[in-house]
Amino acid sequence: MPERVSKRDRLIRDLLRSPEPSIRWRTRVRVLGEARSSLTIRRLEREVRRSARTQRLLSRRAVPYRKGKFGGVYRYWQGTHWALASLADLGYPARDPALTALIDRMIDMWTQPAYDRTVPTGARTISGVRDGVPLLRGRYRRCASQQGNALLSLTLLGVVDERAEHLAELLRRWQWSDGGWNCDRSPEADTSSFMETLLPMRGLAAYARRTKSRSAQQAAERAAELFLKRRMFRRCSDGAVMRPDFLRLHYPLYWHYDVLGGLKGIAEVGRLDDGRCREALEWLEGKELSGGGWPTEARYYRVSPSYRFGAEFVDWGAPSPRRRNDWVTTDALFVLRAAGRL
Repeated sequence: MPERVSKRDRLIRDLLRSPEPSIRWRTRVRVLGEARSSLTIRRLEREVRRSARTQRLLSRRAVPYRKGKFGGVYRYWQGTHWALASLADLGYPARDPALTALIDRMIDMWTQPAYDRTVPTGARTISGVRDGVPLLRGRYRRCASQQGNALLSLTLLGVVDERAEHLAELLRRWQWSDGGWNCDRSPEADTSSFMETLLPMRGLAAYARRTKSRSAQQAAERAAELFLKRRMFRRCSDGAVMRPDFLRLHYPLYWHYDVLGGLKGIAEVGRLDDGRCREALEWLEGKELSGGGWPTEARYYRVSPSYRFGAEFVDWGAPSPRRRNDWVTTDALFVLRAAGRL
């Protein structure tokens, strides 16, 4: 045990010396628990705002805005939606007026009037419904990861107003009886999706922490049960691994799922003390490199300086099973700290 503690201590000291200000911010705030309101952290957040990585993400401000799914808002992975999600995860200062236009674009996208309309349908396939959210066999068929990610970004960036409450209300309305969400429009689909549930759970949990909303916290805890019931990665029916990719480490996850992302969400809900997390936590500890830290094992993006579908403006680190990735490492340390295993 002393060797492991010593290794972790050396790792944290190394992260605190990172040339990347966001890595230092994630270590101090998420791993060591320093308050964002402290003068030291506020100074560090100003450094985050000036960083080259942040400025590259903010280059979306120069793109002409067009309404629509790929009108500069949701385009994989360079749209406004994803840029704001990254900035929120990097420690960008809250309530910065420089983000107002980008935030307004994103909110306009995910609070269109159609999202407030329910379209009951008995159709076998409902892919053609465009004027509201389909309700089929008592279940809303909606890609709630979109509104969930928007709510998470808004809350972390300090925008907690009636628009955030509207997003939270939409998520609560669409939640399935098993606690999650699903956009599968097949009538036979009766179980929520891990991918569509993780971000709404995190968004509601963040909103609940900020506003003390009991209804948002209860909805987040109901969502947590979807993951806990499956021990974070196993089928209920036979205990088999649900998907091999769930057992690989990624950063960023975007709307995807892996066990680390799931544990991070469960930590934010406050349920890591549930015994059903034990196997997943042991799996995470087993992924630690011999020299300290955790790797990226796969990724969902490519890097491009131009606007290309599926491309990023910034590089988060090439996958390698033997090389430490500091973005993944700070997430892993956050989870282990929350679980009392750091």
